[in-house]
Amino acid sequence: MRKWLVAAIGLTVLATSAITQANGVDDQMKLIAKNYRTVLNTDSPDEFKQSLAAMKQAAQKAQQGTPDKLEGQSKDSDSMKDFRHGLDTLIGEIDSATALADSGKFDQAKQAAEQFKQTRDQYHKKYK
Repeated sequence: MRKWLVAAIGLTVLATSAITQANGVDDQMKLIAKNYRTVLNTDSPDEFKQSLAAMKQAAQKAQQGTPDKLEGQSKDSDSMKDFRHGLDTLIGEIDSATALADSGKFDQAKQAAEQFKQTRDQYHKKYK
């Protein structure tokens, strides 16, 4: 009985740490990048919108974390505020592209999505 309890606790700790790591900023950024490739390459409005939604969700989760470059800094530090601002900017751009796609302006939505690169490049220089 005692060995079983120790084993169960050990497995719980391992599972919890794996889940925590899976929700880290790096993992969310990888999800954003994966879905962004789909956004840029798809010809399907539905797939486009699904990938934008996944990007937005990952960006929102990333806002809750701290990038490796800013580890140890206060959540209220200027750098952390700027990091979150970058993600807010991306989320706003995603919302704009989604609105265009929803209104049937798929080509304009794809052009708007191309502009995400500027935001990515600007903030990657600082925090990647």
